[in-house]
Amino acid sequence: MTWGRRRKKEKKPAWILRLVWRLGWQPGRVMREVLEWIEVLVVAGALAALIMSFVTVRMHVPTGSMIPTIDPKDSFFVDRITYYFRDPRPGDIVVFRHTEQVLVRSVAAGSAAARAGITPGTQLLYLNTEPAYTTDGLDAYLASLAEGTDLRLIVAGGTQYDLGRKGAGATSLADLGITTREKRMRYVKRLIAVGGQTVQIEDGDIYIDGERLTDPRFDRYYYSNDPRFRYGIEPTRVPEGHYFVLGDNSQNSFDSRFWGFVDERDFIGEPYLRVWPLHRFGLMR
Repeated sequence: MTWGRRRKKEKKPAWILRLVWRLGWQPGRVMREVLEWIEVLVVAGALAALIMSFVTVRMHVPTGSMIPTIDPKDSFFVDRITYYFRDPRPGDIVVFRHTEQVLVRSVAAGSAAARAGITPGTQLLYLNTEPAYTTDGLDAYLASLAEGTDLRLIVAGGTQYDLGRKGAGATSLADLGITTREKRMRYVKRLIAVGGQTVQIEDGDIYIDGERLTDPRFDRYYYSNDPRFRYGIEPTRVPEGHYFVLGDNSQNSFDSRFWGFVDERDFIGEPYLRVWPLHRFGLMR
């Protein structure tokens, strides 16, 4: 007897097949299988893109800047959702984008940069004594110089270019004929202070608004004796919408002490699962 059995629901054809049928094409058996595989790959690719854009991303740390919390070559997943629902808090480990190199994109013909012989693709290191951490930083420094100041650019390899004297109205690299592009990378650091707070490193400790941080997450010695450090050595107010970050291994960390603050728009998320090496596999929070 079969009257008590439910009739098996017939599988619908793939949407891509229904589309080509609607367009008037009747593919053969082999081509139907090819089209079905194309559909699977397209859907899988779209889902992967959505997950990588809005949910999680995998990264690793090539340096020892976060030892002992994160070792060099550790690989982990980053939660991109948390900060949609809450603001970052001091003590969080955060992942963000930051400029790694400032490169010359183009040089305007007849400009001071062109006369000096600067070529596209060159990596900028210094404008006079100002390190080339970001284009905005170089522009702000140039704008602060007095008219008539001698200008020189030092690039990767140590070559120095004489740009002459600063002219009236020169407030950006573009005024010298240089258009830049920034090579940006993902960084992972410890969030120390948020916008509106004042941060200072003194005798290895961190002070926020004059009070020493005693949370175990900050229980380490923070270095402040490098002459290249420019932020947080004296009381430094963090601008609204920005963050001050440090590496846990502050003796070997390129962080806010050098280049200042992270814009909240550059935040990616918070590490949550270490997947490599296997003996360190586990949650990171």
